[in-house]
Amino acid sequence: MLLIKGGRIIDPLSGADGTGDILIDGEKIVKIGKDISCGCKVIDAGGLAVCPGFVDIHSHFRDPGQTHKEDIYTGAAAAAAGGYTTVICMANTLPPVDNADTLQYILDRAKDADIEVLQAACITQGLRGGELTDFDALLQAGAVGFSDDGKGISNPQTVLEAMREAAKSDAVLSFHEEDSRLIEDPGVNSGPAAARLGLKGAPAAAEEILIARDAVLAAETGCRIHIQHVSSALSVDMIRQAKRMGAHITAEATPHHLSLTEVAVHERGTSAKVNPPLRAEQDRLAIIAGLKDGTIDAIATDHAPHAAAEKDVPFAQAPSGMIGLETAFAVCMTYLVRPGHITLNQLIYKLTAGPAGIYSLDRGYIREGGRADITIFDPAEEWQVSGFRSKSANSPYMGAQLTGKIKKTICSGRVVYTEERGKRIDDR
Repeated sequence: MLLIKGGRIIDPLSGADGTGDILIDGEKIVKIGKDISCGCKVIDAGGLAVCPGFVDIHSHFRDPGQTHKEDIYTGAAAAAAGGYTTVICMANTLPPVDNADTLQYILDRAKDADIEVLQAACITQGLRGGELTDFDALLQAGAVGFSDDGKGISNPQTVLEAMREAAKSDAVLSFHEEDSRLIEDPGVNSGPAAARLGLKGAPAAAEEILIARDAVLAAETGCRIHIQHVSSALSVDMIRQAKRMGAHITAEATPHHLSLTEVAVHERGTSAKVNPPLRAEQDRLAIIAGLKDGTIDAIATDHAPHAAAEKDVPFAQAPSGMIGLETAFAVCMTYLVRPGHITLNQLIYKLTAGPAGIYSLDRGYIREGGRADITIFDPAEEWQVSGFRSKSANSPYMGAQLTGKIKKTICSGRVVYTEERGKRIDDR
């Protein structure tokens, strides 16, 4: 048994927020209250906050195929250090997750990971935007949903067929909304940052046109769709309107789109190159407004590791993407909570119950009889980003001073991260 003593317990689903104790037996929470005592290991959470384990619905662990960048175990370790107990990985691996065998390989390896690693499957075969995968077979094999993340699907007929098929099983389709036909130079916004590099960049319209199309098709088919890494003000407005129209549409924002603008490309170079790109300040503020009013349902990291040599090239040649699991909470505390855009409790919801609900996961709460997935953190501690448990270090926040420190992460009753030792410990 394990007792968490005297922490500020924040449960986003019930709205509970008060000091108390949590008693864990095995994988479950067995008692929540005050002045609980037992002859077991005790974690002193006095002065700290205790909340459900964070849920990331958008990560890339590069396994199989690119494990020099990340693998399931290093990705899971990075997630645990960031307070995450559940992560959904995207399907753009090598080979892509468009068949049950590749999916099973990932799920078998994930059994030994520090946290729970779930897997999305491809919408189309080989991520080519044409023939659909076998949705039923992949769901039966353990896929939690479908996404061609990394690529937008240009053909509307393909999207319509995918939505009709997904609606049969109420599966979620998550869309990377960028039409490559409108992009000359990916990873940088069409604007001052691109011009400075002598590039034309990626216009917001490349995202917005696909969101508009897919919102209409979702309303037509009744399919549940999820819009990944929203980056523009007009995108937020269209998602807001689609919800008012009754479309089953949800959306996520990343910590980097909530905190940075295209100016970071000048300051941080290729570590700030990402798809869709960082845009203007008015876009960043519109995304924050969408987060506040519920248009954007969740915060997701889009953790995308790359090796140093791959990023240490001229901007146009570098791959897009940045790591984010280990800094996500602190970035959000620093850029959202401290300036007063949202409350701490609202942030916790967007990191837990919000993302869990999109994929119908039984996560994101603290209650007796529930899973013992718990994150313990200090909301006020300041720290400087100086290193990572990920294999990669492609982060625009390297050296940044942030507020909010993860102290311990508990997954299914096991302490999988503790700040003092910085690695997995087994307290069963």
